[in-house]
Amino acid sequence: MIQFLIRMSQHRLYWASLVLSGLALEAAALYYQYALDEWPCVLCIHVRIWVMAFVLLGILALFFTASRGLMRGFHGASVIIMLGLVERSWRLLAIERGWIFGDCEMDLGMPPWFALDQWFPWMFEVQTSCGYTPLIAFNVSMAEVLLVISAALLVSCLSLFIASWLKR
Repeated sequence: MIQFLIRMSQHRLYWASLVLSGLALEAAALYYQYALDEWPCVLCIHVRIWVMAFVLLGILALFFTASRGLMRGFHGASVIIMLGLVERSWRLLAIERGWIFGDCEMDLGMPPWFALDQWFPWMFEVQTSCGYTPLIAFNVSMAEVLLVISAALLVSCLSLFIASWLKR
């Protein structure tokens, strides 16, 4: 198992699967938004930003798999991104369940030099307040599914980050 993780930490297939996973998550979010009229809240948009971050990181990493040092940096960055994704996913579920009370505004909260909601409103514009995510299947909400997916991604990224420091 360790040898498999070491090989995967240096392989393009991992980064390609990360990119495809992120694109699938973004496509699902846009499907719910535009086909099913389930409008995104500010936390949903934050999740989209974290997902887009790991998609862009994966695309960048696809070009630099030969450099072991850069790969370690990419793996470290992916762990940080996944931590952010898990935190936003947990907060979304916690607000939905009433475990915490959050202040969800209609403002994305990004600085003017990073105004994604103005540059790409079709993708990053906040359109509703927090507190509800749609049901996916079997009475399981989008926030629950998102937390499971983001936790699995964090575990895989952390495993490969550790494996990137091991010798074959």
